[in-house]
Parts: sequence; structure tokens; C-alpha cells
Amino acid sequence: MKLLGKKALVTGAARGIGRGCALELARAGADVAVNDREHTAQAEAVVAEIHALGRQAVLVEGDVFERSSCERVVSRALEALGRIDLLVSNPAFSRRGAFLDYDPQTFDNVLKGTLFGGFHMSQLVARHMVECGGGGKIVFISSVHARTAFARSIAYNAGKAGLNHLALTIAAELLRHRINVNIIEPGWIDTPGEHETFGSDAIRQAAPTLPWGRLGTPEDIGKAAAFLCSDDADYITGAALLVDGGFCLRAATAASADEAAGQGGKGS
Repeated sequence: MKLLGKKALVTGAARGIGRGCALELARAGADVAVNDREHTAQAEAVVAEIHALGRQAVLVEGDVFERSSCERVVSRALEALGRIDLLVSNPAFSRRGAFLDYDPQTFDNVLKGTLFGGFHMSQLVARHMVECGGGGKIVFISSVHARTAFARSIAYNAGKAGLNHLALTIAAELLRHRINVNIIEPGWIDTPGEHETFGSDAIRQAAPTLPWGRLGTPEDIGKAAAFLCSDDADYITGAALLVDGGFCLRAATAASADEAAGQGGKGS
């Protein structure tokens, strides 16, 4: 219970990675304001699960892609919890497509959802943390797309790379306030959004081919977030934690396998 007594706000927490983060923070002892765009059964279910863990939870609906809505989300979270010690910023919007045919308005929407929401929420919460004193923790959910130029992901790649630099700049400026700002870069995670994008059959077939033999889970990311929000991570700020089961090492592991096969052939 390393987060016992802490008050957290998790955006995009009704499903997928956001849900995993909200539940893992609660398991570690935090009370959680669960944000999602609308008041849905999925969001209510997360609140109920947190209550079942013996922690306080409140649903604060609002579109974190819009500044005025972000202000309402933070205000409602503060009203319910009294303060915010921890922020997990998890806004995202992705649409794949070939660069030459990519719709300019979709490009704007992806950047707005992936990058702008992170700025608005973190600025509002950081202002509260600075005013209260005593530090705080901000964790941005980025992606391996921030470091790898995956084809057909021009906007999402750019948004996540920008999010990383945004987070590092914020970390530098908040050093004197003892507010830790860090990044988690998930790999291929088994979320509803991935099933909608690729299809469940394709994901089921791909999972055994990944370096760790499976896709990651929202709980994997949530546990990393709980660590970065704890006092165990007091000396960590401005860091990007890769949580991908070796996804970014696939080329290296393939080369190692080829080399081993070649050595085996020579020795036979």
C-alpha cells in the first residue's frame, strides 16, 4: 500500500491502459478520480471496482481534449478528493493511414488528442500541486511510437514524440517544486482499441510471435505507473520507462537468432 492516503486523477480511465492504471493505483492505496469523456457503464464499473478494493473513487466525466473541459475535470476531482497528489495523463486518439493520402483534419485531431490534452491536464494539475506545496507525481502515457517511425502512423508517431519532449520540458521546469514528471512507453498492449484496430484473430496470432510471447496488459502499465507514483521513485524524474516486453528489441533478437543459426550450421 505504498500510495495509501494519496489522491490520484487518471484520464481516459474507463478502459484499456487508463483503466489498468486507475485500478493499480487503487490497489497500491490511492483514492482515484476516474475520468472519461462521458458517463458510461464502463466508467461506472471502474469506480465500482475501486470501491471494492476499499478505496474512494469518483467519476469525473469530461473531454480532456478541450481546455474548458479539462478545467471542469480538475475542479470536480478536487471537489471530490480535496487535492490531487498524482496525475496519470492518458489521452490518446489514433487513426492510421498512408502519408500521401492522410487527411489533414484527421492529422490535426490526432495531434490534438495525443498531445494537447497532455499539456492542458498537466498544467492545471501542476499549478494545483505548486500552490499546495509538497511536490507531486505526473506520469504521461506515451508509446513506443515515440521512438519508432511505424508506417501508416504519421500523426500518432509525431504526437507521441512531441508528448515525450513536452514531458521532459515540464520535468525540467518543475524540478524546484519537487514534482516528479516521468513517461511510460507501452509496447503492444492488449486493449479494446487494439482489437478494434487489428481484429481479435490477428492479435491472437501475433501474440506468440512477440519477444515476450504475449501482448502486454493494462495491468503491466498500471504497475509501472504505481511505481513511478510511489516514494520508491523519488529520485526518478525526466525518465522514459519502456514497458514493452522487448518489443523494441525485435530486430536485435532476430539478428541474434540468425547468428546463432549460422554458428550452428558451421559447427555441424
